[in-house]
Amino acid sequence: MTLPRYLAELQQDIEGYAREFGLDFFDVIYEVLPYNTINMVAAYGGFPTRYPHWRFGMEYDRLSKSHAYGLAKIYEMVINNDPCYAYLLEGNSLVDQKTVMAHVYAHCDFFKNNIWFAETNRKMMNEMANHATRVRRYMSKHGVGDVEGFIDTCLSIENLIDIHSALIRRRPVKREDREEDKPQEREVARLPVQRRYLDPYVNPASFIEQQKQKLVEERKKAKRFPPQPERDTMLFLMEHAPLNRWQRDIMGIIREESYYFAPQAQTKIMNEGWAVYWHSTIMTQRALNDAEVIDFADHHSGVLGTRPGALNPYKIGVELFRYIEDKWNTGRFGKAYEECDDLERRHSWNKHLHEGRKKIFEVRRLHNDVTFIDEFLDPEFCYTQKLFGYGYNQRTNNWEITEREYNAVKQKLLFGLTNFGQPIIEVVDSNHANRGELLLVHRHEGVDLKLDWAQATMEALHRIWARPVLVKTVFGDKATVLRYDGQDHTAETVGKNT
Repeated sequence: MTLPRYLAELQQDIEGYAREFGLDFFDVIYEVLPYNTINMVAAYGGFPTRYPHWRFGMEYDRLSKSHAYGLAKIYEMVINNDPCYAYLLEGNSLVDQKTVMAHVYAHCDFFKNNIWFAETNRKMMNEMANHATRVRRYMSKHGVGDVEGFIDTCLSIENLIDIHSALIRRRPVKREDREEDKPQEREVARLPVQRRYLDPYVNPASFIEQQKQKLVEERKKAKRFPPQPERDTMLFLMEHAPLNRWQRDIMGIIREESYYFAPQAQTKIMNEGWAVYWHSTIMTQRALNDAEVIDFADHHSGVLGTRPGALNPYKIGVELFRYIEDKWNTGRFGKAYEECDDLERRHSWNKHLHEGRKKIFEVRRLHNDVTFIDEFLDPEFCYTQKLFGYGYNQRTNNWEITEREYNAVKQKLLFGLTNFGQPIIEVVDSNHANRGELLLVHRHEGVDLKLDWAQATMEALHRIWARPVLVKTVFGDKATVLRYDGQDHTAETVGKNT
């Protein structure tokens, strides 16, 4: 549905305000959708077309019920694409539509300029449609059940990717490509002789060839593949698992979409905080009229509201951006400020630098959530925002505050954001014990694997690898190897964790 005239005029106004404030974005195409259509698009991850799979139907059902029972409402969606596509909910009030447009332009600016989105596919709208066509073709050729079952398997390991690989080259140049790094050939062991002319009789050609073959076999056994731990498990399986061509293509589709969505998960707090910062700035300084102030304040407070046991990315994101802006406007950073122990002087510190707006644009460009929190969330921000950690007390059967100390709160927050709070898994050996078994290692960071989840993932890996799968991990203080051979799960303690 194209925009009605009054919304098209509003779009021009809001876009002008956004560019006036320095936001830089791709062209934005808006569509107004009724709630059932916007729920369908949301179930597809924001795209009008995706490959057929039952999980999209379940998500649509959940969203529809949430809307019908008044539990949730989708105001907008925006897609990282060039041009960007944004969806407005039909029936929203005028002030809501203006707020959403301002919010959308900030998201589009973030997509275009944040470095973690630099390698994403800017034509993903077309690519998703292409994926859907290919999967439907495979379903008609190989059967819906087989294809959908394999998609289920791939989706269960879609998080086993290297989220930093788009920006960091992890695989070294193959050693055989560089002459100076070529492995030196070992001399074949020859039996000693006292006379040189006896050598052909003591060390005949057949014996020398036999010794050469032994060396070759020893090198094969000694050489572990992959030579470096491989965090992109999906890529490793695509390259080395015994898959049919159509299976390899479908795994490539799932992997490509995982990498497309990964930066959005890596920057959820920043992206939403940036959008709230700018929609509130544009609305309060440019777009609102007197009659709309109360409605805007009511709806804006709902966006920033928090509830027990949950972190609101909109709230912490916008507050941290405003905190950074204020610090760089007043000069409350650097060696002199950090070493000042006069509380009254620190409270009134103001160098009148007016560098805050420039600084937050720089932060928007360079950081993701982990570096954003690590760099700028300091004791002062933690105190003013009343941040704390909480946990479940089994003795009282209640959720309770467990810590208010700054370092503990910050570390807990960072821990939940690193690798999306999921375990880091690497492939270390594809021929473990010389039996073709796949060995993976869990990089233990203080939290044990959930055993049932780990076992389900190992079953999926076995369906792809078609050989036993092992995961080396830690439970408590004991190093443990989990193994699945296609029928039984076993666990073997191999020593203490050091």
